[in-house]
Amino acid sequence: MNLSMNEPQICTTCGTQYPLHLPVPELCTICNDDRQYIHENGQNWTTLPALERSFNVKISPLTDRIHSLKMQPDFAIANRALLVQSPGGNILWDCIPLPDPETVEFIRSKGGLQAIAFSHPHYYSTMNVWASLFDCPVYIHENDQPWIMYPSESLQLWSGDSLSFWDGIRMIHTGGHFPGSCVLHIPSPADRGTLLCGDTLLLSRSKRHLAVMFSYPNQILLTREEFAAFYKKAANLTFDTLYGAFENQDLAGNALTVFTTSMQRYLASYGFNLA
Repeated sequence: MNLSMNEPQICTTCGTQYPLHLPVPELCTICNDDRQYIHENGQNWTTLPALERSFNVKISPLTDRIHSLKMQPDFAIANRALLVQSPGGNILWDCIPLPDPETVEFIRSKGGLQAIAFSHPHYYSTMNVWASLFDCPVYIHENDQPWIMYPSESLQLWSGDSLSFWDGIRMIHTGGHFPGSCVLHIPSPADRGTLLCGDTLLLSRSKRHLAVMFSYPNQILLTREEFAAFYKKAANLTFDTLYGAFENQDLAGNALTVFTTSMQRYLASYGFNLA
């Protein structure tokens, strides 16, 4: 149901916003892909003004320099965005559909945004609204260009294995879940640093295993070749703490051990020689 055709339409299942000047597809392109799904009640749309009337954003500190931004009640994929504060400029890792006034004011009180960066297309949501509010660029790996539904001048496509920002923060291309899937590494003088992974990696409920899959909701595995390509890029990651796309995706202290043992299990399952 379209609440207003004078506003850009937002898919209620994934939160992706479509531009006003182009026809809205019959089915959301992001959802009509094996990595996501069309809701069992069919395709439905909403708008940003409608979201502003029914939702707000919960802001929660994860560390002294990382805050979680999460819509409540849950909407669409129900992921969180992560605000990373750094002396050289703040970075928003992934987006949520609603930048409500309180959240915008909170981010501005912390110094605004120098960049928005993405793990993968499921969290593009209203990225152009966020970029406009904070007058900052949006960084997306070029391999995920086909899933950009709302092109704008704010978008900066990058290529290669890593993109360095400032203060040692790096965006690392791993592939896997999507061809352009990435993680963000934040260094620390005290340990091996923190990894923000979206759901390039997904932490199990037990917090003893990290999964990498083609599709999480549809439980589709990566092919052997796709996993091999992912592992080649991800094997040298070093970190002690990990924050994923959802509120139960926090792992502090032993994150690298969990990652290593999980990857060894994958290697054995796919028949790679561990000797």
